[in-house]
Amino acid sequence: MGRPKMTNSEKAEIAAVREYLKALDQSPARPGRRRTPDVVRRQLASVVAEMDGATVTRRLSLVQQRIDLKAELETLEQTNSIDLSDLEAGFVDHAASYGRRLNISYSAWREIGVSAATLKAAGIPRST
Repeated sequence: MGRPKMTNSEKAEIAAVREYLKALDQSPARPGRRRTPDVVRRQLASVVAEMDGATVTRRLSLVQQRIDLKAELETLEQTNSIDLSDLEAGFVDHAASYGRRLNISYSAWREIGVSAATLKAAGIPRST
């Protein structure tokens, strides 16, 4: 016997939770001060300026730094283009019922990166 067909509300729950968690995953919170595109651009300019007159080995290191900073800048600019507010609103509407249905604990939500404030807004108590 096959598994029961999902209802439209279950599909909406899954979509809202999945999209919010994907967005969180693309912009992980890191301890300490957040790096901004402007900070990375300043570092990039500094690295490029330092290349003139640098020894060959130092220039090699600076080239690698430049490559790393450009990749970080691209990631930051893509991450900043994601609007979490709409995704969070959908998550808040559906997370509690999704979590109850699948037996997801508060700790599991927190470990995956959902903030305590978002869980509170969703009506997910710490005791689950």
